[in-house]
Amino acid sequence: MSTVGAPLSRQSVAGEGSGLRSRITLATVCAGYALGAALGWGSPQVALFMGDFGLSTAALIAALSCFVYARASTSRFRPAWMLFALSSLMAACGNAVWGWYEVVLGLPVPTPSLADFFFLCFAPPAIVGLLVLARRPVTRAGWVCLALDSWLIGGSLLTLSWSLALAHTAHAADLEGGSVARAALSLAYPLLDIVLVSMVLALHFRRSSMNRSAVNTAVAALALTVLCDTVFTSPLLRSTYHSGQLLDAGWFTGSLLLAYAPWGARRRDTEPVRHGSTAMRPTSRPIAGSLAALTPYLAAAVCTLGILYNVVEGRRVDRVVIFTGCTVVLALVVRQGIMLLDNISLTQELAQKENHFRSLVQGSSDVIMIAAPTGILRYVSPAAAGVYGREADDLVGSELASIIHPEDLGGVVHEVRRFLAASPHEEPTTRIECRFRSGTGDWLNVESTVNRHQGGLLLNSRDVTERVRLQAQLQHNAEHDPLTDLPNRALFTDRVRRALSGRRSGDSGTAVLFIDLDGFKAVNDTIGHQAGDELLIQAARRLADSVRAGDTAARLGGDEFAALIVGDGTRDQGAREYQVHEIADRLRLTLSQPYRIGASEVRVAASIGVAFAEPGITPTDLMRNADLAMYRAKAGGKDRVELYAPQMQADVVRRSELAARLRTALRDGEFALLHQPVVHLASGTVAAVAAQARWRSAQGILFTPAEFLRVSDDSDRTAELGRWLLEAAVEQAADRARAGHPVSVSVRLSAGRLLDRALPFGSIEALLTRYGLPSGALMIEVAESDPRISFDDLEQRLVALRRLGVRIALDGFGSGYAAINALRRLPVDVLKLDRGLVEGVVESARLHKITSGLLRIACDLGMQSVADGVDVPEQVLALRAMGCTHGQGMAFSGPLDEYRLRRTLVRGEFPVPGSPAAQPVLAGGSIPLLTGSHGETAVPPT
Repeated sequence: MSTVGAPLSRQSVAGEGSGLRSRITLATVCAGYALGAALGWGSPQVALFMGDFGLSTAALIAALSCFVYARASTSRFRPAWMLFALSSLMAACGNAVWGWYEVVLGLPVPTPSLADFFFLCFAPPAIVGLLVLARRPVTRAGWVCLALDSWLIGGSLLTLSWSLALAHTAHAADLEGGSVARAALSLAYPLLDIVLVSMVLALHFRRSSMNRSAVNTAVAALALTVLCDTVFTSPLLRSTYHSGQLLDAGWFTGSLLLAYAPWGARRRDTEPVRHGSTAMRPTSRPIAGSLAALTPYLAAAVCTLGILYNVVEGRRVDRVVIFTGCTVVLALVVRQGIMLLDNISLTQELAQKENHFRSLVQGSSDVIMIAAPTGILRYVSPAAAGVYGREADDLVGSELASIIHPEDLGGVVHEVRRFLAASPHEEPTTRIECRFRSGTGDWLNVESTVNRHQGGLLLNSRDVTERVRLQAQLQHNAEHDPLTDLPNRALFTDRVRRALSGRRSGDSGTAVLFIDLDGFKAVNDTIGHQAGDELLIQAARRLADSVRAGDTAARLGGDEFAALIVGDGTRDQGAREYQVHEIADRLRLTLSQPYRIGASEVRVAASIGVAFAEPGITPTDLMRNADLAMYRAKAGGKDRVELYAPQMQADVVRRSELAARLRTALRDGEFALLHQPVVHLASGTVAAVAAQARWRSAQGILFTPAEFLRVSDDSDRTAELGRWLLEAAVEQAADRARAGHPVSVSVRLSAGRLLDRALPFGSIEALLTRYGLPSGALMIEVAESDPRISFDDLEQRLVALRRLGVRIALDGFGSGYAAINALRRLPVDVLKLDRGLVEGVVESARLHKITSGLLRIACDLGMQSVADGVDVPEQVLALRAMGCTHGQGMAFSGPLDEYRLRRTLVRGEFPVPGSPAAQPVLAGGSIPLLTGSHGETAVPPT
């Protein structure tokens, strides 16, 4: 039992127990009084006391009970209970007066007396109270019919009573020669009782539905009182009656029932209604309705019996009987006329409503169907022809299940059974959506509102096929890429989640492939974005055709794709990895095939990362692992397949932490500027110094630019570091020049940095002017150029610097595909050989010839040359023999701080291996220091 239902159930049980005890107590008291009256109470005096003051006490209790309830009640029936209290008070006073004469004074009660006045005042308040409790008519004809019904009942009872007893009572009073008051009193009791009985019967079937139990109990109490009054006024009992007889038990019980009516019935009405109980069901009163309709005819039949009684007994029909009978017949005729007119009006109204309903049903665009409890369609509106493409007559008589799609039938039956089992008050309607068969054989999506109808179903259906199609299209658009129509990231993630859950949760053969198209950006930049979109569409088509039927291919965005390879339950992990690697390699080859874009043939490669599912892994982690593997494939040379390994995540974490520390390193002063001497290979003199940045982190680790710039993806931070390096190199070179060490400094800058808008043309000149360094003392080493950078813009920038007096060196010559083009177009003064050419120049004859050829080109162009990475004496000898003029490396010195550098400059030269007689091939033995103004314009070589 639920926590909500338990207190209500306990309250219900407590209420039922309390009500049962009060009813048992009431029955016990009434039975005790009846037993005492039947036995004569043991003595005449006690019988008189209980017959008079006992009845008075019971009536007083009823008056107090009804009065207190009326004061506490707020309903519209409050005046009725106040009138019942007044009626009971009259009865209590009458019995008290009766007891005063018989018990206190010991005298017979005179006729008439004050007791008769109180007893006569008992009926009028009760009659008015019954009128208040009745359901009032809403029309004037209803009030007339109520009055006619009351007279029909009262007149028929009067006719029967007059024929049986009242005529004899009136005749006896006339023979005895009594007073008019005595005769009127003899007739007043039965006439008031007849009126009260008429009102009880006339209003019994018209009582209000509110507090029905209380009203029924009050009507029963008054009916019992009237019955006892009728027996008392009969001539047979009136002459022998005395207080304390069994007849008093009826009055006593009636008074106590009236006292119990509001309180006991109130407890029963306020009991909680339990689900599924009969109280929840609508009450139908076919028998009560029939009796209410037959009441006027039964009253006329009673009147007829009264007249027949006089005829059978051979008596002369009394004028009272004739008058009353005629008025009853007239009332019946008038009532029938009113009912006939009312029926005609109701028939017309019903026909009008039926026509209105038929017009609504037939003109409605929705299909209205009525199904019997057996599921047979009994009615189908004409709209079925337009909605279902089937005539309504063809559907009538068929089973509802025959037009529902078999896949939807089970759900519909389950919902209908659940709906019919629910309470109508809690769930009056339900909504069902399923597919109906149309006249063409197609299946239509239909939404139906279902109501109960005579044990069956009333369905209001409409075609929602277009809405369902639109919803499906919107759902498809939300889950698929608009360009390639492949599943997007959201749908792909959901399918990965489903692949990792359920029965596949322990299958480690499930794999995710992340695919990136290498060179796609160049396609966009060279032949346009429309061609790029066409390439993506073709790549998506190839990817979708290459995966298996149960797998998923998706586009995650840009040129990134993904594939979900569902595991096949293979326990051999090695074999599974080999199989998936083979699938990924096949995808790589497929995506790397040439693409036909218009009249052009375009080639791109594919880098693929593969990650396998592990027990307990989440979809996010699995996709992240595949993404890491894909980036490792791109970093390893592109156009390859890379399997995820746990150390990849550790590398990412380390690089992320390093990049985060790098963002604050420059601000915290963790960068230091070192200089490596550039030595003349023939004489050993220091011709220049190369500025290099070093990062000494807070943990004491020293990072080279190749290490910390590789982890930094923050272009702003890299640009800030470049600005710091240039300014610090110029500042320290100016300090050294003022200290008597006028050696030129070279600063390495990338081509992209030179063209950055944050480094305008005049910034270097302003920097030289601020620190007083001659422009010829600064050499810019142009790093390998990005192929996306315009050579025209770079040439224009370097020419401007050259005219300013800044010398230009081409860094890393011999390692880039654009080196020859750079030599042809850029104003270069110094050619700096790449470390890769220098390291193997002694061991490799091939490298020896290449390096020798490059140096010969530099010599022919009138350029000086610097070899980077000269670490051993053999390299010095070989390079000098080939004509290289300068070198830097560990054969002479590593990077030095400012103090060690100045000590080296004081010494001025390094020992050079080999014969000093050996002369260089190139003219000019050093990188000249231009001591003129930075405004001088140098003439570029021709």
